[in-house]
Amino acid sequence: MKFQALNLPPISNELFKKSESDFLIYDIIRKKYLVLTPEEWVRQHFLHFLLANKYPKNLISIEGATKYNQLKKRTDILIYDRAGKPFLLVECKAPTVKLNENVLKQVLTYNQNIKAPYIALTNGLTHLYGQLDIATKKIRQLTALPDFSC
Repeated sequence: MKFQALNLPPISNELFKKSESDFLIYDIIRKKYLVLTPEEWVRQHFLHFLLANKYPKNLISIEGATKYNQLKKRTDILIYDRAGKPFLLVECKAPTVKLNENVLKQVLTYNQNIKAPYIALTNGLTHLYGQLDIATKKIRQLTALPDFSC
């Protein structure tokens, strides 16, 4: 099975053929195989990208639960700082999904409870980064992944 090349460094990840149509990919954070979907393909590449940029593996949470208007939602990737506070919230989409205002609204909705100072949106081809001012609710677009130095 061939997956779309992404605008992220290639990874040497373990793929396992489950059936004729289903493949599994090894999640390096959760240490288990997951069904390989286009969004999971992007998430696994972005996780490797984070680790290559010195984000500590033990401070990364995948598909953590959050609530919004009594609805349970799951965040794609949430990185905590060394004090245990949210640092960067990442929303991953399949390569065919455009990163538009709806995707931004989704991550900002999740972040109302989480209150991470940084957000990232990625579809594997385009990556958008922002720094949030929680008090003014303004976003400053960044040109690169925030440096993890906390």
